[in-house]
Amino acid sequence: MSYTVDANLLLYASDSSSPFHDRSSALLGQMAQGPEIVYLFWPVLMAYLRIATHPSVFAAPLTPAEAMGNLERLLALPHVQTPGEHERFWSSYQRVADASVRGNLIPDAYVVALMHENGVRTIWTHDRDFRRFDGVDARDPFE
Repeated sequence: MSYTVDANLLLYASDSSSPFHDRSSALLGQMAQGPEIVYLFWPVLMAYLRIATHPSVFAAPLTPAEAMGNLERLLALPHVQTPGEHERFWSSYQRVADASVRGNLIPDAYVVALMHENGVRTIWTHDRDFRRFDGVDARDPFE
C-alpha cells in the first residue's frame, strides 16, 4: 500500500509543544521504517518549510536549516518518492476542483490532483477538508 502525508503531520512532528506531537512523530517513525512507498508531494513539502520557519506561527520556529534537514532525512529514505505534475495535470486538477473549490481548498485540490495522477489513494492528515474529495481515503491518526 502506498500513501502520502499532509503538511500538518510534518509540522506536528516538528513542534514538541503540540498535543499532536507524539502521535505524529510515531507515525513518521513508522513511515521511515517502510516498506510501503511514501509519496511526498512538493506543495506539501514547501508548505512545511513555509509554516515551520514562520515566526508568526510558532513561538520557536525552526531555522531554515533545521526544517530543510528534517525534509532531507525523509527524502533520503529509499521508499520515499517525490513525483510532480505530469502532462495532464491541468485536466486532473479540473476534475478534482469543481465549482465549489476556492480559497483554502485550492492547495488541497492541488494535492488531491497529484494523488490521482500518481495512483495514491490514502493521505494521512488532520485536515478534514480532504474528505470532500472523491477517490481519497483521508485518514486522521488522531481519531
